[in-house]
Amino acid sequence: MKGALFLGKYADIKVFLHWTFFVLPVWIGISAFRQGYSWEAISWNILLVLAIFVCITLHEFGHALIARKYNCKTRSITLLPIGGVASMEAIPENPKEELNVALAGPLVNIVIATSLYLALSVSGSPMPSFDKDFVIGSDNFLYVLMYANFFIALFNMIPAFPMDGGRVFRALLAIKISRTKATRITAAFAQVIAVLFILIGFFYNFFLIIIGVFVLLGARSEWFVEYSRFMLREHTVKDILIHRYESMEAGSSIEDAVKHLLDSTEDHFLVMEEGKVVGTVNKEILLKGLDDHDSHVPVREIMDRSFRTLHPDDELSEVYNPQKGLLKSGHLMPVIENGKLLGVLDFENIAEFIQVRTSLLRRKKASMGAENINS
Repeated sequence: MKGALFLGKYADIKVFLHWTFFVLPVWIGISAFRQGYSWEAISWNILLVLAIFVCITLHEFGHALIARKYNCKTRSITLLPIGGVASMEAIPENPKEELNVALAGPLVNIVIATSLYLALSVSGSPMPSFDKDFVIGSDNFLYVLMYANFFIALFNMIPAFPMDGGRVFRALLAIKISRTKATRITAAFAQVIAVLFILIGFFYNFFLIIIGVFVLLGARSEWFVEYSRFMLREHTVKDILIHRYESMEAGSSIEDAVKHLLDSTEDHFLVMEEGKVVGTVNKEILLKGLDDHDSHVPVREIMDRSFRTLHPDDELSEVYNPQKGLLKSGHLMPVIENGKLLGVLDFENIAEFIQVRTSLLRRKKASMGAENINS
């Protein structure tokens, strides 16, 4: 992952630390220093942040390991200043399964907080007084971490995307109504909550504005993905297969390929060798190839070999799955049946199909409305 530090992996799930994470402890350290805290107190504050993010990592693993039970893989977990993000290839569409996955994360934090509470009770450690002079130190560190885990669990249960509570809310709705309608209701509710966060943030805490924007973008993204996949259901690759496509030979020079680019209305091409697809190139790859290589170098040296192959009967709702990260703008996907190349598909064509379906649906609803008025 670009801009992220690889920390390691567990159960084939990679853990990354995004570079923006380092802004948080630096900001906390500077804020504490300005308030006159000692270096020891500043160190405890930073240590608390790191401990909380360990708990957040465990929270995300809670989601990932339960999702694995339902054959939903998680590629990675990325730690950001605002929390952790698990990159799941899919989220269970069965409401009860999604409910279990969504609840797993907050449950991890509840277990951590409860364990700390029991351990502190057994040890007889006195409850700290959270007054205006409160400073985090060795005597109250675990208490603060305990409350932080309770807060993480509670905050994540806000019924708004992209928080766990939003997925819980959708799953409960989806038991009675369709997943698409449940997503629309949850996304609308999330946007109301986001606006409230932003308005309150202007008067009380700027951080609430950041959370509000985060919720707003998350709600819109979740609805867009669900709506797009809904519009593609019951359609397969062969329904929108592109039969006219451009190609070039793997042995062609970069110079010839660029001439081909300039002489064509297309920006991306299949690369063929002995009648078979061996890669793809687009305008960006060719221009970078000109910068980094001699113009006589063959295209096979710069082509993208990680193309995705489709079958004409593949469902479009599965092909278009942003969570799997397999569909990229500007990348051709050859469609092959019994070893024969039938055509290609790309992100832009799928997006256009969704737009066409949306327009037809709007026209149908408008016509039905007009008929009801006339009747």
